[in-house]
This record gives sequence, C-alpha cells and structure tokens, in this order.
Amino acid sequence: MREDALNQVGNIPFAPSVLLCLFPQTKQISDKARYLEHDGRIIRLKRGLYVRSAEDGAMPVPFLIANHLYGPSYVSFQSALRHYGLIPERVYETQSMTIKHNRSFDTPLGRFTYRSCGVDYFPIGIRQEQEGQDTYLIASPEKALCDLLLKTAGIAVSSSKKLEAYLASDLRFEMDALGTFDVKLLEQCREHAAVKAELITHLINLVR
Repeated sequence: MREDALNQVGNIPFAPSVLLCLFPQTKQISDKARYLEHDGRIIRLKRGLYVRSAEDGAMPVPFLIANHLYGPSYVSFQSALRHYGLIPERVYETQSMTIKHNRSFDTPLGRFTYRSCGVDYFPIGIRQEQEGQDTYLIASPEKALCDLLLKTAGIAVSSSKKLEAYLASDLRFEMDALGTFDVKLLEQCREHAAVKAELITHLINLVR
C-alpha cells in the first residue's frame, strides 16, 4: 500500500496499531513509526500516540488533540473563554478538564494541561463544536467560567460585587456576555461543585 494511505487518518491522533492497518506489509510497526516521524510525516505527542504533521498536509487542531491526548476530557478555562471571545489575552497552552488526575504534556504542538473534577460535575455544560472536518468537546461559556472560578487558587471574593470586580479587572471578562448565561446550567454546576460553590452563587446573582 502506498505511503499516501496515511491520509486516511485525517487529523485524528492515532496509536501505532493504526499504522499496521494502513501498512500491512510492515513487519516492525515501531520502525515504521520512527521512519514516518523522522520523515516529518507524523508527530509523536506522547508514548503510543501520534498525529499527522502539517508538513504532511494535515492541520492539527489543538482542541481536537487535547480531547485525545488525555481523556475523557473537554477544553475549558481560559482556552475556552478565549475561543468564545470572552477574554482578550492570548492563552499559551490548551487547558482542559478531566475526571482523571491532574496532568500536563509538553508536545511539539504545544503544552496541554488538565485539571481534575468529580464525575457528577464533569458532563454539565459540555458542547460539541466543529472546526473544518474536526469535531471536539469544549465547555460552554458558563461551564468554562465556573471551571475557572472553582479551580483557580487564591480567588478571594465574598460577594457578587467583589466577583464582578474580579471578572472585570483581573480576568478582563466581557461582562455584557453574562446577560446571555443560562442560570439553570450555573445552578447545576453549583449543585455538583465539590468546593467553593459560593463563588457560583455570586456568579448566579450577577447573571440575574
């Protein structure tokens, strides 16, 4: 089978076993992976996980990679808020939430970080988005902000007014967007937040 068989995987991260399906005549799949990596056709994200390279004609989407690099997970925190245009600052790593342990990965395609949450809290407010032909899981704006408030250390706000000041000054959040937030979704987040649920109460008061 010709080398262009690799095009069949698209932008989806894949295990070495996929190469065995694409190149069945290959006897040593580890050697094949090393050859394709050295040739610039694939990128090693971590042990046992690869993605096609931009040099090979692929355009890997960081959010798609984040979902596959460590899962189950969804993109969240500043990465999601920046994606929605709710904060102005650039984000230099792809941040996600997971039900597994906290982890971080430094890859040729950037840094990917993961924060842990409870299994009941995890599925709230996750949406599926598409970029080109790639589909990935990302937090809704409400969930991304809740994740940020719950997982950021040192947020000392004791009232809705102080939270408003934090969002506007420290986070430089697009405050007008709060008027579009789904209160019921925020209440779900508060119900299943293991700690710091009062922060979400202050946020709900701001939205109302």
